[in-house]
Amino acid sequence: MKKSTILITGANGQLGKELQVASVKYPQFDFIFLSKDELAINDIEKVFEVFQKNQPSFCINCAAYTAVDKAESENETAFLMNADAVGFLAAACKSLNTKFIHISTDYVFDGNSSAPLNEDDITNPVNVYGASKLKGEEQAFKENDQTIVIRTSWVYSEFGNNFVKTMIRLMKEREAINVVSDQIGSPTYAADLADAILRIINADKFIPGIYNYSNEGKISWFDFATAIKEMIDSNCKVNPIPTSQYPTPAKRPHYSLLDKSKIISTYSLKINDWKESLASCIDKIKKQGA
Repeated sequence: MKKSTILITGANGQLGKELQVASVKYPQFDFIFLSKDELAINDIEKVFEVFQKNQPSFCINCAAYTAVDKAESENETAFLMNADAVGFLAAACKSLNTKFIHISTDYVFDGNSSAPLNEDDITNPVNVYGASKLKGEEQAFKENDQTIVIRTSWVYSEFGNNFVKTMIRLMKEREAINVVSDQIGSPTYAADLADAILRIINADKFIPGIYNYSNEGKISWFDFATAIKEMIDSNCKVNPIPTSQYPTPAKRPHYSLLDKSKIISTYSLKINDWKESLASCIDKIKKQGA
């Protein structure tokens, strides 16, 4: 019997790399990993050509424009990659009855909530990046009704550039650092997200819609940095500061904690606590000699 094929875009990003690691546990599938150089998702002709050639059963879109601050001045590029290109992928999926899994963000919310956000809460992005990702969700569902959108937050990994690796570097270089303490959410270990996505694909049901996914727990960026400091046994002093003392081109939501009950109940997932996953990631980073 022919194996089902899973095509992954943005294969060299954090999630793409973690999916490559996780894929060895799923020999029942054929995986095709395509970097942005191998498939520019904003090239509609190339997208359809690659899909026709490979005839995937599933597509996981890990490609995105993720430079949140830069997006404020590169509006067109952000919307091209995060919205238009998502529509191209979804349309290509539709043409072959390919099921589409697209990764979105907590930044589709304005951060004015005080309770964990569920999938039906009103979206109201406060920056260009969030607006472009919300438009991408809309394009995905418009072009292909067999779409799952997974909203996630504060993604990190042993691969690529992220908050955890930046903190480790800064804590080695400096005696003290300042970290924002009034933005609340929960981090997502990309390895856990990769595992969740492949469990969904391997399940006996594919239920389209929006799902939230992050690790369990409720913390600030300051709490996150403090935990990193403890795990790497650093002497660097971590100072809490308000967002007002750390101005950035793009506004950030103050509260973006995601309610994961829908994905847990639908796909019987067990989600790790944020600290447990952080420890796993830091252990891998240490083994790399970082």
